[in-house]
Amino acid sequence: MPSVILLLILPLFGAVLCALLPARHADKCAIGATGGMLLSLVWLLLARPGGNWQSLPLTWRWLQGSFREGLFGFLLDPLALLLLLVVVVLGFLVVLYATAYLGAGNREHADVTGKSRHHAWLLLFITAMIGVALSPNLLQLYLFWEMTTLCSWALISHYRNPESLRAGFKALLMTFSGGLFFALGLVLLYVHTGSFAFDALSDLAPRMRLWVFLSFAVAAWAKSAQFPFFTWLPDAMAAPTTVSMYLHAAAMVKAGVFLMVRLALANPGLPWTAGLVVAVLAVVTMLVALWLFFFQDDLKKLLAYSTIAHLSYVFLGVGVAIMGSRLGAYAGAMHIMNHSVGKGLLFLSVGVLSYTAGTRRISELAGVARHSPLAAIAFMVGMLAILGVPPFSGFWSKFYLMVAALKLGGAAGWLLLIPFALEIAVAFAWFLHIGHKVFFGPASGHAAKAGALPGVMAAALIILMLLTLLAPWAAMQLMGAMGL
Repeated sequence: MPSVILLLILPLFGAVLCALLPARHADKCAIGATGGMLLSLVWLLLARPGGNWQSLPLTWRWLQGSFREGLFGFLLDPLALLLLLVVVVLGFLVVLYATAYLGAGNREHADVTGKSRHHAWLLLFITAMIGVALSPNLLQLYLFWEMTTLCSWALISHYRNPESLRAGFKALLMTFSGGLFFALGLVLLYVHTGSFAFDALSDLAPRMRLWVFLSFAVAAWAKSAQFPFFTWLPDAMAAPTTVSMYLHAAAMVKAGVFLMVRLALANPGLPWTAGLVVAVLAVVTMLVALWLFFFQDDLKKLLAYSTIAHLSYVFLGVGVAIMGSRLGAYAGAMHIMNHSVGKGLLFLSVGVLSYTAGTRRISELAGVARHSPLAAIAFMVGMLAILGVPPFSGFWSKFYLMVAALKLGGAAGWLLLIPFALEIAVAFAWFLHIGHKVFFGPASGHAAKAGALPGVMAAALIILMLLTLLAPWAAMQLMGAMGL
């Protein structure tokens, strides 16, 4: 299908052009590539027939053996569409925002030399995430998975100062180490089934099924910054805010939870023990992240720990689904989209503070709303979205996650629900406190510098605010198509 091919080719071609052409053409190349990508997605949505759409035209003869499917192609089903919408729409918005954010007008980082490099790696990263979403089997997903690891290292290290270089190397080391477990799972799966299909785990003996699934789970925990692999994500806030928004709210960290949802839905016979391990680790992660909220003075690091907690919501849903309440996997999938738009909006709002006020430190900011009302409104909307206040996006997936936990019945459901509800309540109170401290009251010296922001940055904020209302509807439509 031409639209599927264009989805991959356009950002890849744009990345090459941004890397090779003079810097003055970087913005036009990036916007052209992501704009064309967005139009390709619209074309795809309009042309897509009902049901799942899959093509596996390519294979390797030497690897066939007992392999019963093609190796390379695409799978376009509601879950793939959900991730595609996040990756493509937010990819376009962050590139639009970056054209102004990366420049001499940025009071925190007046970066005038690295824009071409930033756009090239970001477009390559978008290509990798589109590949993750469309992958029809675990082998192809693994190839794009490791491509995101490489791109994230380059993007986190963008400023090339000691802090960002150290953070980029740490992210590379931890996520690549997790990827080794993905490779181990692939080898075990192929040896025992002759297949890389998502549902091939169901063909394994029960004990081997558990170990193969846990191999993939370790890879997902590392990629999605879950306990004990979470420390790379807060350090990665040394990257530009555009990178933080896309990699760590909308894309890279979503690859891990996407893999878990994909496996849970494709393999209804996964061991109950596996679900318990995933659910318990999710609860531990959200409580550790919540505790670390209280020690952050950097707004981006606070958002990073919030991201870690919200990713654990998806893992909780996956664990609950494996334990017997299948609604959990659908609720987790919905939260991938619902969290992305709210957290993306928060990151870009903090980016406005960096750009106009020259700082993102909570202790240096107060009364920002008087001088930058759009940033204040956007932050508050994003905050309400991730906190689960209706009618914004986060409410709907949190509601279904609670229902899924209760549907487990018995002590297990309550023992998972209580810490989940505690995290929601405490996070709600703390974010309200931080929002009030930063945006209201007498203006601080840094806040007084904040003012008008470039039109493209304002447009990105406004569109994301609208998406916090529209995302739940889109997610529910896609989950309905999957049988929710």
